[in-house]
Amino acid sequence: MQPQDHDSSFGALEVLFRAYLGQSADDAPEPRSRALESYLRHTWHTRPAAVTVAARQLRRYAEHPPGKLRVELGEFFPMPDLGLASTDVQPWMLCVADHLERSAADGDVPPPTAVPDTHWEWHARFPELAQFLGGWFSQDMPDEFPDHEAALADYRATTHPALVARLAGELSSLLALLDDEGDHAVALVELGMEVEPPAPYSPGGWLAHLARVLGDIQAG
Repeated sequence: MQPQDHDSSFGALEVLFRAYLGQSADDAPEPRSRALESYLRHTWHTRPAAVTVAARQLRRYAEHPPGKLRVELGEFFPMPDLGLASTDVQPWMLCVADHLERSAADGDVPPPTAVPDTHWEWHARFPELAQFLGGWFSQDMPDEFPDHEAALADYRATTHPALVARLAGELSSLLALLDDEGDHAVALVELGMEVEPPAPYSPGGWLAHLARVLGDIQAG
């Protein structure tokens, strides 16, 4: 299937499915699942039109499921394993489609001020920060750089200024969202940092330090 055909038929659906990976697909008429709540909270405030598109693609997929051959030929997007029994897949799809349609029709929007609740939502809301922490501060960092500041300097030297500016903005947004040191630690883990912050910084102190350094670069 060509990328354009995939996007028009399954693009929004694929993003929705991705939000469920690692989460329970336990939607019922009430309440919505944790995964769906996270998906709606992020999508409503970034690409609101995608909610109705995902509902339409999901309902069409549920009502006209592909045969095995068409999936193998690449004519349909293969649904990932969400831990559901085969007999539960279609009812789940229709239930989620109902939720999406009702959310769009009623304007039932989760508030954007909540701390991300799933791994998918952390990465969807802070993609450049996830790229930065996961790429430069993985468990291999001590073998690649003498210290944290050297890793930061390498990021700045090898990354387009527009992406550095985006990272600075995401750090500011994250710090405005979180006010608890435990949440700062969770954010670092969820976004891919696999080494401890350098002494003497706490997780929140390290994020604030990064924001200051990168903010000063943009101001200069």
